[in-house]
Amino acid sequence: MATTRFYRTAGGEELGRRFFDAALAAVKRIERMPGSGSLRLGELCHVAGLRDWPVEGFPVRWYYFEHLDHLDVVRLLGDAQDLPAILLSDSP
Repeated sequence: MATTRFYRTAGGEELGRRFFDAALAAVKRIERMPGSGSLRLGELCHVAGLRDWPVEGFPVRWYYFEHLDHLDVVRLLGDAQDLPAILLSDSP
């Protein structure tokens, strides 16, 4: 994961490990309660069903779609990025 590599390079092995663990914990949380993610940014960008969930302790969020039998986790993006521009450029 490029973001883990960034944190490891910027702050050392321990920070990289903390980020990886926090990112994995966030995905596990999404798996347990997929409907708890926010729909706000998806609605603003006209991307139906797109949800997001933060990675605790880091300025990043997972973006995903909830389905009856699975999740599609599509992106991990930083909060400081131009999220609408990124999401709109990825839209069909």
